[in-house]
Amino acid sequence: MPISGEYEPSTWQWVADQAAAYEASGGTEANTLRDTGIPIIVMTTVGRKTGKVRKVPLMRVEHEGEYAIIASKGGAPEHPGWFHNLVADPKVMIQDGPEPFDTEVRRVEGEERAAWFQRGVDVFPNYAEYQAKTDREIPVFVTRAV
Repeated sequence: MPISGEYEPSTWQWVADQAAAYEASGGTEANTLRDTGIPIIVMTTVGRKTGKVRKVPLMRVEHEGEYAIIASKGGAPEHPGWFHNLVADPKVMIQDGPEPFDTEVRRVEGEERAAWFQRGVDVFPNYAEYQAKTDREIPVFVTRAV
């Protein structure tokens, strides 16, 4: 079931702008992380406190039709706010191209997490630096079709 409700853009203007441009263009514009050329997806969640729809551009880490959702927050000591939304409600929408689709996420651990995290590093090497600069193990979620 598609996520619907009142949308509240990110308080980080560049995040809000990228999500809006990506959606409006069907993924043909604003589809890379700034000027890196690295592809992104847009993840839609529901805020656990507000109940409002949230949209977050994330690195595109895809493998055999599943996507890694890596909660790095640039190696900050705390998880990104959307991490808590995924824990509270694993139903998300992913947009990787023209149309979003429904998925659920599950947090992966151990060897499975290591494999997915390495896939993330292969796409975006900064993830390794982020992990090195924080004491927390950066959480990794994986999507599955619903």
